[in-house]
Amino acid sequence: MLLGELALLSAALFAGAASYINVAEQPARMMLDDAALLQQWKPSYKRGFAMQSTLAIIAFLFGSAAWWQSGELFFLYGALLLIANWPFTLMVIMPTNHLLMGIEPSSGDARIRPLLGKWNILHGVRTILSILGCLCILIALQ
Repeated sequence: MLLGELALLSAALFAGAASYINVAEQPARMMLDDAALLQQWKPSYKRGFAMQSTLAIIAFLFGSAAWWQSGELFFLYGALLLIANWPFTLMVIMPTNHLLMGIEPSSGDARIRPLLGKWNILHGVRTILSILGCLCILIALQ
């Protein structure tokens, strides 16, 4: 089923990108001094947000269409888990993002490192949601 395979592809791209951020990019970034840490995070976040928000929508649309076409509930579960990243990001992560965006990297603000540590934990929830969404879609394709 092409729609299901496209749902899996877009979900896997999202999950891969989210996992990469948590296990490679953020740990490497945390090795920088506070000013460089925030200076690197800001443009990286903007690029990642654009990519991941689009992938979440695409995966949701393909997963929902696959469910509509096949009646297989696991497509719908996967689609809902992937689109759940939107409200989670807007309601839970965005306040931290706004705080971080408001800090000047060279300010020496003591909140930089703790906020970015918190951000990584919150982003981990996005990673888990996307992996679970992938698994649901994979089950639906069996």
